[in-house]
Amino acid sequence: MTALRKWLFSGLLVLVPLIVTLWVIDWVVGTLDLTLNILPPAWRPDALLGVHIPGLGVVFALVILLSIGALASNIIGNRIVSWWHALLHRIPVVRSIYSGVKQVSDTLFSEKGNAFRKAVLVQWPHEGMWTIAFLTGAPQGEVLDTLQAKPGQDTLTDDFVSVYVPTTPNPTGGYFVLLRARDCVELSMSVDEALTYIVSMGVIVPGGPKNPKIKPAVVAADPS
Repeated sequence: MTALRKWLFSGLLVLVPLIVTLWVIDWVVGTLDLTLNILPPAWRPDALLGVHIPGLGVVFALVILLSIGALASNIIGNRIVSWWHALLHRIPVVRSIYSGVKQVSDTLFSEKGNAFRKAVLVQWPHEGMWTIAFLTGAPQGEVLDTLQAKPGQDTLTDDFVSVYVPTTPNPTGGYFVLLRARDCVELSMSVDEALTYIVSMGVIVPGGPKNPKIKPAVVAADPS
């Protein structure tokens, strides 16, 4: 039974990552294949070739992205994009959603963006408890003035940073925190390594052994 249990878990360790990876790829390809539906029925590859070829939607979506990017990079395209942005900002409900999403996308996808460029250690959720966070920027304006005016500051020149504290094992949820820069410990690991560390709940340690030995926890004696 011990050998069977070992073989079972070994098989799961091999198959589960492979199955999940294939499922994600199939979902992405299937979703992008839906972009072909914007073409007239007679122009679709299934009608022209007489057979369905998975993945053509990926190529089609890539062509659309490159075309829009090339158009937005020239003078005429910039004017069209600016006109489109101005139009959306005049619609009451759409304005709030669009402006927020655009600011986030500009930060994440801009070549000059600084989002998630550094992994740091911060004390969270209270002093003495540490977790990995990602540096996202620095507060400005009223938020910075209010932080610097708080009692207990050493000087009015304290540097503050904004960090994102992800949850585990799903890092897409987390907390936005403002704290002093001197309270952050910058890590040498990359963002990808830090994300792997978080998703694995500390099992996969960047730069550490593949099978780390876990020391038994020391339980304090009950004083009663």
